[in-house]
Amino acid sequence: MIERYTLPEMSALWTREAIFKTWLKVELAVLETQESMGLVPAGVSADVSAKARFDIARIDEIEAEVRHDVIAFLTSVAESVGENARFVHMGMTSSDLLDTALSLQIQEAGALVQQKLSTLIDTVRAKALAHRDTVMVGRSHGIHGEPITFGLKLLNWMDELQRQQKRLSESLEENRVGQFSGAMGSYSNIDPEVEARVCALLNLKPALTSTQVISRDMHADFFMTLGNLATSIEKFSVEIRALQKTDILEVEEGFAKGQKGSSAMPHKRNPVSSENLTGLARLLRSYITPALENAVLWHERDISHSSVERVIFPDAFILVHYMLNRFNTVMQDLIVHEDNMRANMNRFGGIIFSQRVLLSLIEKGMSREDAYRLTQKNAHAAWNKPQGDFRQNLLADAEVSAQLSAAEIEACFDVADYLRHVPAIYERFGL
Repeated sequence: MIERYTLPEMSALWTREAIFKTWLKVELAVLETQESMGLVPAGVSADVSAKARFDIARIDEIEAEVRHDVIAFLTSVAESVGENARFVHMGMTSSDLLDTALSLQIQEAGALVQQKLSTLIDTVRAKALAHRDTVMVGRSHGIHGEPITFGLKLLNWMDELQRQQKRLSESLEENRVGQFSGAMGSYSNIDPEVEARVCALLNLKPALTSTQVISRDMHADFFMTLGNLATSIEKFSVEIRALQKTDILEVEEGFAKGQKGSSAMPHKRNPVSSENLTGLARLLRSYITPALENAVLWHERDISHSSVERVIFPDAFILVHYMLNRFNTVMQDLIVHEDNMRANMNRFGGIIFSQRVLLSLIEKGMSREDAYRLTQKNAHAAWNKPQGDFRQNLLADAEVSAQLSAAEIEACFDVADYLRHVPAIYERFGL
């Protein structure tokens, strides 16, 4: 099970090696642009690109002395480059490098999340189609309501996931910004044209304004988007958990050969994945608050946000990527107990058809109050007995029989009539 959910492609984006490679990519893009604009001598960019290396152990050694991660990185690179290293980072401030590199990481990691979300939507769509006509009871307050289909429930999930997909795309686009505006964001030692050209080279948009840092409200919005997506996964997971209860057992997580549910009770088959996902959603949402608080910095910038972002960005991306992958597996392997769905729906002799009885009595000329009283009396009489039978109660009730024939009573229990518009709902999705 562990191997099944290991996602090295996401984790790899947040290693120190990957972060420093992104930093170097940004620095080389700036140097290449400055050379193309005649701001540094010809040939410098090619020379630096050929020689530039970094050594993590050396960076750590330098940082232990200078107490500045960017300076330590630049010093390590300079040691491999030589004389032309003096042109690296020219006119830039640390946040030009850090914030632009973080934007690149967000885009790369976001693309992986989008891929997983698209896969999950496809899986849910396929399940919704397969169970379009799988009849079950809908529940309100946890109490039986009226007939629906399991496919309709899943179609609702797909619709929600598609909205989350749209929000994710929009938030990623908003965060597709870079900056090369120098200290205090006033371009005092770097040309705005450098920023425009480098951002284009990196497939980013220049921030319209920056105060030495890119405003963190955009990051906060992104974390709220991730939290919203995690909440959808939790919502679906909670539904699966509820429907897997022994006394309901309408759906069930797949149970692998050799899997065990309890150290004490051999019969147990637990919804462990859905429970795990519920907990992980709580953790992911907890990152929204520090992301919001990161937007509040002293004056043009401070670094109170830095320590937070080193934790919440990799954690949140790895978590949501993992959650999407694991929930997709849950949906692929989901066991649907159609017989139990139908049996549960028909408990107490079909009390869930009470509204149709109510409306039929009203159509016969009975007042709504009298029709409601009469229908409720027979429904509750069935509810109050383990083997209660609403349909038989109605047939035996003289007051009901005076209004409705046996055939008319029977027609009230036609489940197909309740579901006649389900195809129209599917058509809205092109299904």
